[in-house]
Amino acid sequence: MSDDARVYSYSAVLMGSPILLKLFEHNEPLASRVFHLIKQYEDLLTVNRAQSQVMDINHAAGLHPVSVSRPVFELIKCAKTASLVPGGAFNLAIGPLVKRWKIGFKGDSVPPADDIAQLLTLTDAHNVLLDDTQSSVFLTRPGMEIDLGAIAKGYIADRVRDFLRKQGVTLGLINLGGNVQTLGSPEGGWSIGLKKPFAQDNALLGAIEVMNKSVVTSGVYERFFELDGRRYHHILDPRSGYPLDNELDSVTIIASESLDCDIWTTLIYGMGVEKGVAALRKRPDIEAIFVTKQREIILSSARHYRFTLLDDDYRLTVRTA
Repeated sequence: MSDDARVYSYSAVLMGSPILLKLFEHNEPLASRVFHLIKQYEDLLTVNRAQSQVMDINHAAGLHPVSVSRPVFELIKCAKTASLVPGGAFNLAIGPLVKRWKIGFKGDSVPPADDIAQLLTLTDAHNVLLDDTQSSVFLTRPGMEIDLGAIAKGYIADRVRDFLRKQGVTLGLINLGGNVQTLGSPEGGWSIGLKKPFAQDNALLGAIEVMNKSVVTSGVYERFFELDGRRYHHILDPRSGYPLDNELDSVTIIASESLDCDIWTTLIYGMGVEKGVAALRKRPDIEAIFVTKQREIILSSARHYRFTLLDDDYRLTVRTA
């Protein structure tokens, strides 16, 4: 990026996360409209307060269907489709387990095995019934809860990008607490840092250079607690009800749509490296960067971005998808 390129940054705290907007013009009214748009979507999709369209669905579990706005219905429909992918870790119906573990929130603890077994019976995505004609959602069993936390930020990031384009913005970046979506390419491209797992000083493993792409990383270091020498992180395995235990510390997805990034970070976590790379052979529009516990950085491919390694303690390899 040239020295004379003026970048203006605007920030807010929404959805419990720091939000950063970068523009190449000083335009506070536009930034204010962006943050207002994010707040509107948060109000529709959140499960962290008593009232929202998603919470209306959860409150009616086992009782009756709930009609919701078309954007919310389409997002839930997308989430259900992703939840039925074999071998993936994505599950929109995992809400009861998330609430019980409380990882990243006050009161986190390891639930008794009997609790987990009982809650697993409430997490079958097949029991989320959708009616296209009524835009309604019905959770067939009392106690079921859907949670769109795994994809809400990606969906909102894409809507912000679309809004900015309609306003004539050709260069910009929105970062929704780690969900990065970019517009255009300033000179030198956008450079997104890949964090080193569990580093105390925000050290980076590498830099990802992109244009008109979203970059989303999901890592076991983001939210966790430790008990009796064991670490429990927030990425739950919908098959067992416990935090996923495999070779991965983080997965980064690069794609045009931030929603795809959100879905595929979780799907790929459940699959692991080998099955994840194999799955991506069918999706040339989506690429992954795996960081393993053995200090290996694995690129599924590098067609739509450039990666620069910044930490010599890690080994870089490419497994062409």
